[in-house]
Amino acid sequence: MSDVMRTTAPDGIKSEYGAAAQGRFQRLWTANAPGYLFLLPWLIGFFGLTLGPAVISLYLSFTDFDMIRSAEWVGAANYVRIATADPKFAAAMRVTLTYVVLSVPFKLTFALLVAMALNKGVRGLPLYRAIFYLPSLLGGSVAIAVLWRQLFAGDGLVNAALAHLGIQGPSWISHPSYSLYTLVALSVWQFGSPMIIFLAGLRQIPTDMYEAASLDGASKFRQFYKITLPLLTPVIFFNAVVQTIDAFKAFTPAFIISGGTGGPINSTLFYTLYLYQEAFGNFRMGYASALAWILVLIIAIFTAFSFLTSRYWVHYDD
Repeated sequence: MSDVMRTTAPDGIKSEYGAAAQGRFQRLWTANAPGYLFLLPWLIGFFGLTLGPAVISLYLSFTDFDMIRSAEWVGAANYVRIATADPKFAAAMRVTLTYVVLSVPFKLTFALLVAMALNKGVRGLPLYRAIFYLPSLLGGSVAIAVLWRQLFAGDGLVNAALAHLGIQGPSWISHPSYSLYTLVALSVWQFGSPMIIFLAGLRQIPTDMYEAASLDGASKFRQFYKITLPLLTPVIFFNAVVQTIDAFKAFTPAFIISGGTGGPINSTLFYTLYLYQEAFGNFRMGYASALAWILVLIIAIFTAFSFLTSRYWVHYDD
């Protein structure tokens, strides 16, 4: 009898625990089912359009795949070729880094200056805010890129304006020494988004700090250096990270202005444009996937470095 009890008691306990767990799961599901149903479209999009393709791309980066034949596993050959035998990769990285280093500081500086001007109590502030924000909405479109190409063409509006001043302007978009700077100018023109964020940050700085500094004889420049910049560093940090990531991902302006070639002489060969050429021009999907994951790694390293160094220059309320 005791042997029977020893052998059957654990099964009874297990069945009780199983029933309790099942009942707990049913109660949780009944309480949370509506929330999961509302989340279902996002979950489908995340797993079907974001996480799933990312995992497939990671696998394809270790294969030779041209969308016609089956993917052939090649190991790290794509990454080795990128690091050792691809001069266009080095050219694309050089162009992209130059674009990031030039466009982001100029855009943020211009956005901050405009935000400070609007923070002086300008009448019709909502209208100005909307007008200045508009380029950020339109700047990444194909139409604006086509317009920019017409402005900086050899017979474009920019050279026509320079001709009235007696200056013979070059063909900006077809000269390797100037073509990249036209794209930098287009990026700076899209200053509206960081400007709005800067303006919100400036509105949070107490005015009595400026009044006290003025009574102490501090100049406007000293007030900006000692009050505005330190209190605005969290906003500067946010804008710098976001705008740098966007600069690394820039594609449409370079594609339209160069006609998809990255010319002249690879002067506008952005990293994303080179990735596009490899994927949809040469049908090297495996190689393009490896390029994409290297870009992800570069952005991740930059972001991690930004957060690690932010403790030394970003000042929060505490």
